[in-house]
Amino acid sequence: MSMENPGVGEQLGTRNKTRAGLTPETKGKGILFQRKKLAVKELPQLPAEDKDLEEGGERLQEGGKTFSQLLEETSKGPRFQEGEVVEGTIVKTSKDFVTVDIGYKSEGQINSQEFLDSKGELALNPGEHVLVYIERVEDDEGRLVLSKEKADVLRAWDEISEACEKDELVEGTVVAKVKGGLSVDIGVKAFLPGSQIDIRPTKNLDQYLGKTYKFKIIKFNKKRGNIVLSRRLLMMEERARMKEQTLSQITEGMVVEGTIKNLTEYGAFIDLGGLDGLLHITDMSWGRIKHPSELFKVGDKIKVKVLKYDEEKERVSLGYKQLLPDPWNTVHERYTIGIRVKGHIVSLTDYGAFVELEPGVEGLVHVSEMSWTQRVKHPSKLVNEGDVVEAIVLDIDTANRRISMGMKQIEPNPWDIIAEKYPAGTRLKGVVKNTTDFGIFVGVPEGVDGLIHVSDLSWDAKPVDPNTLFKKGDEVDCVVLSIDKAAEKFSLGIKQLSNDPWQSTADKYPVGTRLKGKVTKLADFGAFVEIEPGVEGLLHASELEGEGKPKDRLKDMKEGQELECMVTAIDMKERKFSLSVRALTRAEERENIRQYSQQQSQSSRATLGDLLAEKLKGSSEATPDSGDDNK
Repeated sequence: MSMENPGVGEQLGTRNKTRAGLTPETKGKGILFQRKKLAVKELPQLPAEDKDLEEGGERLQEGGKTFSQLLEETSKGPRFQEGEVVEGTIVKTSKDFVTVDIGYKSEGQINSQEFLDSKGELALNPGEHVLVYIERVEDDEGRLVLSKEKADVLRAWDEISEACEKDELVEGTVVAKVKGGLSVDIGVKAFLPGSQIDIRPTKNLDQYLGKTYKFKIIKFNKKRGNIVLSRRLLMMEERARMKEQTLSQITEGMVVEGTIKNLTEYGAFIDLGGLDGLLHITDMSWGRIKHPSELFKVGDKIKVKVLKYDEEKERVSLGYKQLLPDPWNTVHERYTIGIRVKGHIVSLTDYGAFVELEPGVEGLVHVSEMSWTQRVKHPSKLVNEGDVVEAIVLDIDTANRRISMGMKQIEPNPWDIIAEKYPAGTRLKGVVKNTTDFGIFVGVPEGVDGLIHVSDLSWDAKPVDPNTLFKKGDEVDCVVLSIDKAAEKFSLGIKQLSNDPWQSTADKYPVGTRLKGKVTKLADFGAFVEIEPGVEGLLHASELEGEGKPKDRLKDMKEGQELECMVTAIDMKERKFSLSVRALTRAEERENIRQYSQQQSQSSRATLGDLLAEKLKGSSEATPDSGDDNK
C-alpha cells in the first residue's frame, strides 16, 4: 500500500526545477534557501529631457543616495520567480492573515492557519524570519501570493530525500488510522504498514495515535509523493543489540528485571532486554492461581530469578515465587496432626477436594474422608469450589508438600456406636436404600448402611435376583452377621433368621442313608431329586441302573416321578447332595448277602451243637462204669 500526495510532488517537483538559484544554508532547523545573484537586462536609457534628473540626482536623495543610485540598485536587485522558496520577514500578524516581506515591491499575505502550532496557537512575532513559497508574483489583482505550507512541504521533501540517501532516521507523529496501517506526519504524510508497526503483530492501533516515534524509510518516491516507513526494523536492530548484551551476562540463579510482554493461560513472557524469558504460572506464586492476570498485567516491570538457561536454544525459564519465602519451610510450626483447621476449597477432583489453608499451603480431603455414612462417588456431591470447610489434620508430609485431612472426623464416628449397639447376632429392622446385582443395602437409624449379600438372602441354592425381590423403601427384617469398623463394613443377613435347611437335611440324611424323593428336573447329565422342601440332590446318569450309555438310562424317567436312592456324598460348602440308585442296589445286595450268611451261620451252629450235645450226653452216661473198671 502506498501513501501518495497527489499534486504536491508533481506540482512542486516541476516548479522546483526552476529553483536553480537555491542552495542549502542551514541544517537541523530545516533546509533554508539563499538567492544567488541573477543576470539583469540592460535598463532603457533615460530621455534627454530627463538627463538633468540623473545629473542633478544629488538634489533628490534618500538615505544619502541619489535617485539614480537607488534606481540602479533596484535594477540590479533580486528577481523573484514563481515556484521558488525564499526567506521573508514577518511584518504583521492578525487573526486571519500574516503579512510577510520578501523584499519585493509589495508584501504578501498568508492565511494564519498555515502558522498554527500543535496547540492551535499563532506563536509568531513581527521581525521573525520565515521561509515561504512563491505561488504567484502577481495575481490578477497585482498581489504577491505566498504559502508557508508549500515551503514546509518542499523543505520536508528535501530533508526526507537527504535522510533516505544517507540511510538516516526520521521522526514523525502518528496522526490517523488508515487501511492496512497508520498515517504518520514526518513533515509530509507517510504510510506505516501494520506489519511494520511492532515486532509482534498488533490489533489495537489506537494505542499509537498521537505518539511520536523514529522511523526508517523503506520506500521513497518523491514524484508520486509516496513514502513508506518501518518502526519494526528499528526495534529489531535495537533488540538484537540488547539481546547480544543480555546473553553475554545472563547466568542461572541471577536475579534480573524485565517487562511483561504477553500473558497466556500457562504463563507470562518477560522481556529481559532483547531476550524473552518464560515465567510459568506454577512459578508465579506458592499459592494456586488460575490465570497470570490475577497477579500481573502487560507492561509491568518485575524482578525474576533465572531458573534455567539453555544457551543452545536461547531459552530462559524464570521464577517469581523463588524470590519469596516458601511457606512449606515452616509449615510444621503451624500445623500438627490432630488439630482442627479451616480453609476454602480451591479444586475438586474425582478422588477428593483440595483445601487452601493459607497462600501456598493446601491440604487434600480424600473422598473417603468426607462422610462416615454416605458413599460419596464425587466430592461435588457434598462440597463446591469456594466453600469454607473445617477438617482435622490426619498426616503431614513436608518432603512431598502434602497434608492429608478429614472432614468426617469433625463428627463422632457412628461405627463406634453401631459396633456397641448391634453386636453379631442382633436382629433389627431396616429400610432398603439401594439394590444391586450382588445384594441390597439396608439403612439403620444411625445413618450407616449395611450390606445383605445375595448369598445371604435365601438358603435356596438357586441364584436369586435382588432387584426382583426388593425395591427401595422396603422394610426388611435381618440379623447382624459382622461389623468391621476399620473397613467400615456392616454385614447383614436375612436367611439367618431361620435354620439352615441344608444343615438339618444333612443331619437327617447322612451319607449312606436310603431315601425316597421326587424328580424335579431332568438334564443331559442326570436328574435333580428333591430331598426336602428347598433342598435338592443330584442323581447322575451314571448312578442309574441299566445297560448302555449313561444318558440313555434317563429316557424312561419323567419329572414328578418318585424313586428311591441313596445319599453318597454331602458338600455343605457347595450345597450339594450326591445321590445314587446303583449304590442303593449294591447296598441292598450286600444286605441280602449278609442276611443270608447270617441265616446259614445260625443253621450251621445249631446242627453241630446238637451233635456235640448228644455226644457229650453219651459220654456222661458211660463214665461211672469206666470208673468202676478203673478201680
